[in-house]
Amino acid sequence: MFDEERISAILTRANARRESVLLETEGFEILDALGFKTTPSFFVRNAEEIGSRRSLSGDKVVVKVVSRDILHKSDVGGVAIVTNDRESIAQAIEAMSATLSGRNLAGFSINQFIVYDAAIGGELLLGLRRTDDFGPVVTFGAGGIYTEFLAENFRVGRDVAILSPSITTKSSVASALHDVAIVQLITAPPRRQPPRVEFDELVAATNRLLWLGSRFGHLISEFEINPLVIANGELIALDVLVKLDQAAEISNGHRPVAKIKHLLEPRSAAVIGVSEKLNPGHVIVNNLLREGFDRSRLYVIKPNTKTLEGCKCFPDIASLPERVDLLVVSVAAAQVPETVSNVIENRKAESIVVIPGGFEEKDGGSLLTSRIHAALAEARATDWQGPVINGGNCLGIRSRPGRCDTMFIPQHKLSPSTVSSTSGSSPVALISQSGAFALAKADKLPGINPKYNITLGNQMDLTVGDYLDYLKDDDEIEVFAVYVEGFAKLDGIKLLKAAEEIVASGRTVVLYRAGRTPAGAKASSSHTASIAGDYAVTRALARQVGVVVVETLADFEDLTQLFTRLSGKQFTGRRLAAISNAGFECVALADNLRNFTLSTFSEQTMQRLRAILQRCRLDQVVDAHNPFDLTPMADDRAYEEAILAITNDENVDLAVVGCVPMTPALNTLVRSEDHREDLDREDSVVQRLLRLNDEITKPWIAVIDAGEL
Repeated sequence: MFDEERISAILTRANARRESVLLETEGFEILDALGFKTTPSFFVRNAEEIGSRRSLSGDKVVVKVVSRDILHKSDVGGVAIVTNDRESIAQAIEAMSATLSGRNLAGFSINQFIVYDAAIGGELLLGLRRTDDFGPVVTFGAGGIYTEFLAENFRVGRDVAILSPSITTKSSVASALHDVAIVQLITAPPRRQPPRVEFDELVAATNRLLWLGSRFGHLISEFEINPLVIANGELIALDVLVKLDQAAEISNGHRPVAKIKHLLEPRSAAVIGVSEKLNPGHVIVNNLLREGFDRSRLYVIKPNTKTLEGCKCFPDIASLPERVDLLVVSVAAAQVPETVSNVIENRKAESIVVIPGGFEEKDGGSLLTSRIHAALAEARATDWQGPVINGGNCLGIRSRPGRCDTMFIPQHKLSPSTVSSTSGSSPVALISQSGAFALAKADKLPGINPKYNITLGNQMDLTVGDYLDYLKDDDEIEVFAVYVEGFAKLDGIKLLKAAEEIVASGRTVVLYRAGRTPAGAKASSSHTASIAGDYAVTRALARQVGVVVVETLADFEDLTQLFTRLSGKQFTGRRLAAISNAGFECVALADNLRNFTLSTFSEQTMQRLRAILQRCRLDQVVDAHNPFDLTPMADDRAYEEAILAITNDENVDLAVVGCVPMTPALNTLVRSEDHREDLDREDSVVQRLLRLNDEITKPWIAVIDAGEL
């Protein structure tokens, strides 16, 4: 289908010349090999060569400068539309030669003038860009000189299509393109106008660049067709920019991720950097003991000391009595490389948590990191493969099944619900680059105790993708809540592949991507990068595999709770039933349905609701309908009966229950001498709701619209 041999030859020649940019003529050769239609043209080195070349058809031609040093020709006067005669063409070439003197000009291309639809949508952009996070990525959107303006003013998600050769399927290409506003405008225009181009043509063009990225993405850093115009129902490439990267393939290295088991479920552990006073290392020892870690297999590396907190002490790493599953390093950053080297030299730990910062995040810290990487590289070449490292600049991990807490936060600084020794495990894995974020969010998830709370810091070894790939096979985890500030090289695509498997199994990945400045645009002069920066790529590709991408920290908290609490409920559709004891809530629910529809209650349900109103003497006040207004006079029993009635209706898929709790008809307060209420009583609305939550298999939520009391 594509001339792979021809493309390879062009890139091989450029590589041999150590070129970082292809000439436009070479770019058009690649377009031809990919099957794109291009404008008829010919190349000359100077005006004198015009006489020996055949003329092009049409009244006008486009003269363009050809130079590796000039990427955007129109910005410097390197494009001219002139009359199609030799004299006019020669004059244009001579004028450009004078204006661009000293710019390393290879020559000039003479192109047939193409008449195309210049209305919005007539100029498209199709680009390929290699990213550090995800590898090759293809972008499709509006093109021409207004590319950035149009992208910024379309709604997010409808501005551009962003696709990856690594995860994109035939159906996902069509789906992604269909969501783009400019695509709908040109393939299904309003008022029954004929399509300006067939949708399948756009899919085919996008697939060509996806193929190019899959075969040559390790050599091509950017490949941009702008504009790709529509002329007589066909797509024609008028301009192409190709950049190469002699650094060639990006690799994220090999890590023995199976050893994460030693880190999350250690049977033995050691801590280095422990003082007699309560420093971070000492807090970690106390936290491990609080979690019930086996004291006889918890060691402290501390010279001139026999025991600390009942744990045996050893003068150095080499003296440890066994190869421990986990070593927690809580020493100054400058001491970490030597510590890691000692571990590797003596084969004394399967996993390491590096607590201190001062590596990539601090000037001069990269030297320390390079020493650690050098030691790891030697170990990875052995049959043992060395330890895996979590961190540095991290709080480490809290693992419920591993009875492990390496976070140097004293117990009295945490909410009771976040201390695992007194509560069970929730089917949640919280994976965060930021230790503070992981602690703060766990503290704000009442009643949810993640099975794993993992903080990675600067990912000098283990990555976010490694953890998601390892934990995806843990069927006990229903919700993966992930906070990322920046991916290690190619780790974004590893995360997406793991997430795709998790979502396919019916579970959920919630992702917040921080660091949203348009770094891609800063690193490149192309339109492709400016409209599809790092965050836009993350958001688009993650959503394609079913990840729930959240835009705010508040949404991260809410959706992590929502998916956790609704785990096990059966989702069958979008037909919503709503109940409230406040008229304004019923109106607000109806006004904010978004992509839900209000269900139509069956006659049996209507009879049950009328009976509730009659018992509460409300049948003369309100009628039964959806949303169902219980009024402030409805009691605890009425709530329970109404919820059961609507959730048993086969026309209802899910429900929202609103409650303004100030009404005296409801038992909504804790016990006090000032009143007779007690929400712990068996007949209170609270206890009724709790029992219903276990009984009802359909998803439903209760919203308490009031203050702290």
